Amino acid sequence: MSLKRSSSSFFIFLFSFFFLSSHVSLQACQKTCGQIPIKYPLGTGSGCGDPRFTRYITCDPDQQTLTLTTHTGSYPITSVDYAKQEIYVTDPSMSTCACTRPSHGFGLDWDAPFSFHDDTVFTLLDCSVDESPVFTPLSNGSGRVSLCDRQSSSICTFLYSNCRAISLINLQVSTCCVYVPLDLGPSFEMDLNKLKCSSYSGFYNLGPGQESHPENWNYGIALKYKFNVFDEYPGVCGSCERSNGACGFNTQSSSFVCNCPGGINTTSDCFFLYNSASILVPWFSREWVMYPLSWFVVWMVMVLR
Repeated sequence: MSLKRSSSSFFIFLFSFFFLSSHVSLQACQKTCGQIPIKYPLGTGSGCGDPRFTRYITCDPDQQTLTLTTHTGSYPITSVDYAKQEIYVTDPSMSTCACTRPSHGFGLDWDAPFSFHDDTVFTLLDCSVDESPVFTPLSNGSGRVSLCDRQSSSICTFLYSNCRAISLINLQVSTCCVYVPLDLGPSFEMDLNKLKCSSYSGFYNLGPGQESHPENWNYGIALKYKFNVFDEYPGVCGSCERSNGACGFNTQSSSFVCNCPGGINTTSDCFFLYNSASILVPWFSREWVMYPLSWFVVWMVMVLR
């Protein structure tokens, strides 16, 4: 009886060790945040990704939401295009065809590793024609001239006429102003209080034939980023990610760290872990063997009872 109990305990131990070790990850830097894959230079916590991005982009571990934070607020990130180095965010206070909201504006920190994508268009809504600085008085005092993008004035017409939520307010098209990122100045600031506008709308990548259909526009803000001054992807990070690691940094020295499964940090990659595991237990990293092995162990436990 004692032999059977010892054998049962032994097999239960083996089952727990191998099964859990293949499914439970102690990796500090996670590979996803919700439905969004996480790759360099982004990270999910302290010591993950590029240190320049950590203070601006965070992942809520409970809600599993990726968020961009600037001095003007926090904004959900909807997607990331790593090949094009683009980040897409939404502003809950932005006005769209679904609803209109009062807003304080949007801005990027001057030292943030981001800039506005060229395809991003900002439209200021319900601006005071008499007080807004985007409408400059004529020298002869006979009126005001708009400092907005005149070539994009049709966007204002489409928003005020074809966008139901905005058209219901019955605003004059003259109170609309199309802003482009270049006009925001070196601080990338859009302060609606100073501009004397009540709200704004932002969108990007207008599809062909969709200019007159604001209900189909991609509402949000497109940002672009660079890896460094020369915009070169770190080769050591590529090796780390190919070995199932996550690129990170030492929080004390900011030097490169490859965060491997099991919570182990290295200065190169995680290949040595798999090589070592293959030598000690050749089938350790092959999950397709773990499932039949698990059932076999359960069967042995039942037999020995």
